[in-house]
Amino acid sequence: MPRAAANRLVTMWWPHWQATATGFAGDLPVAVVRAHRVVAASRPARDAGVLLGIRRREAQARCPAVQIVEHDVERDARRFEPVARAIGALVPRLEVTEPGLVTFAVRGPARYVGGEERLPGRLVELLGQLGPIDQLGVGIGVADGRFASGVAARQAASIGRAVIMPSGVAATARALAGFPLRPLHDIAGVPTDLLDLLARLGLVRLGQFAALPGSDVLARFGTVGAFAHRLAGGADPRSPNCVEPPPELTVTRRLDEPVADVQPLVFIAKQMAADLHTALAARGEVAVRLAVEAETEHDERCERVWYRPEGLNQAAIVDRVRWQLDGWARTPGGLTGGVVLLRLVPVETRAESGRQLGFWGGQSEADAWAARAAARLLGVFGADAVMVPERRGGRTPSAAVGLVSAAMIDLGERSAVSTLPAALVGGRSEPAGRLPPWPGRLPAPSPATVLTDPCQCRLLDADDRSVGVTGRGVMTAAPRTIEYGGSRRRVVAWAGPWPVEERWWEPGGGRRQARCQLVTDGGEALLVVLDGGEWAVEAIYS
Repeated sequence: MPRAAANRLVTMWWPHWQATATGFAGDLPVAVVRAHRVVAASRPARDAGVLLGIRRREAQARCPAVQIVEHDVERDARRFEPVARAIGALVPRLEVTEPGLVTFAVRGPARYVGGEERLPGRLVELLGQLGPIDQLGVGIGVADGRFASGVAARQAASIGRAVIMPSGVAATARALAGFPLRPLHDIAGVPTDLLDLLARLGLVRLGQFAALPGSDVLARFGTVGAFAHRLAGGADPRSPNCVEPPPELTVTRRLDEPVADVQPLVFIAKQMAADLHTALAARGEVAVRLAVEAETEHDERCERVWYRPEGLNQAAIVDRVRWQLDGWARTPGGLTGGVVLLRLVPVETRAESGRQLGFWGGQSEADAWAARAAARLLGVFGADAVMVPERRGGRTPSAAVGLVSAAMIDLGERSAVSTLPAALVGGRSEPAGRLPPWPGRLPAPSPATVLTDPCQCRLLDADDRSVGVTGRGVMTAAPRTIEYGGSRRRVVAWAGPWPVEERWWEPGGGRRQARCQLVTDGGEALLVVLDGGEWAVEAIYS
């Protein structure tokens, strides 16, 4: 029986786990959306042309029967626990990066089943007990190191069978040579700026990048470039600045009475996460890999290793404890008694890179108070207790900003999410400031109040005739009066219109709108929209 190398890893990746977690993604076309973009789709939806990254409307246009489901990270984690437990029957210590992405060492499981070649088949058998494997759509990759095994898992998901890369640095480099550079960002977290620069230099494959002299790469691109170069060359060293923390950083809570309810346990975990975060902050570090252990009064034990390349902050730690305990409690035969012990064990840490505060003073004391209050509410009432604004792509005020759970962001770092979901697999995000502006979007400033249900109104000219917008995007007359809400107001100033015509190339699928800003004699600043020949007040500036 061949012996597995010490750094040999298995990565199991479900590219469309969010769709599988909805519970009805087998024979139905289902698309999971976040910020109006598709982040996962079932196989029938993909066969109908629904691709990752396209907008909700385009998905519905390509597949009219598609079922649209909003993304729910709590649902994804809860439904993934039975899968993790099934794999855990063979793997003693499973490392979970996110629901739908797990990694573990080859050595023990491969010896148990009789070699690396038999390991993927055994894993498929375990998953088959939960449902048809084609419905789960898992990619299983075996290779040296986290990066190569992640690339192999992505290739396996695309071709429908497991991929086992040969062992050794040179052999791994040859296996990786034909892949594009994008996995360096999706798997290893290499900045996209570096990948864009390499593409402009004509380097589009990992093999081309690996062929460059290492000294020249270090001189030109610094330590991050040298790290990416080693990954492309088949070596998979520890990420820069990552170290093994001392054992005294472990945080343990032994409970006097068994606790069977998840919410009190999450509240205890929040206090433990705060203690761990304080201890790591004093050392200038952040946890990259964290083991969460729980034991019950019946000697049942649940252990998961959670991985996050950018580091696990306090909110992220609490989320993962909640996911693990909630999934354990909901799994049949999982949790049969009260929990008597919780333990947080940092497995790997790195230096905290910090953040750049704003030029005019950064965060205020009120921001810190709001973050602490939101954290307390999240710990007591759950993930949906506090909602915060999230910037999204779109032309209209209602589409540009939405509300998400405060548990999804780090309130200690920023007051609102400023990221948009990437159009690529893996759920990575790109800063919104790097994206081009939407054509037809309203100019700044944004309205202060966006009405959930626009209020119908009439826009009249000096002769009390209805004002419209021509096909060339010009007002038919200057607006002088607006009637809405049972009152009539005089318009003292106006600007616009800003016409928007969407999907004009599709017969019967186009939509034409026009927006106009008005100021009334009562001091109101309104945003009105013309849609289908009818005016409506959409938002209020003051």
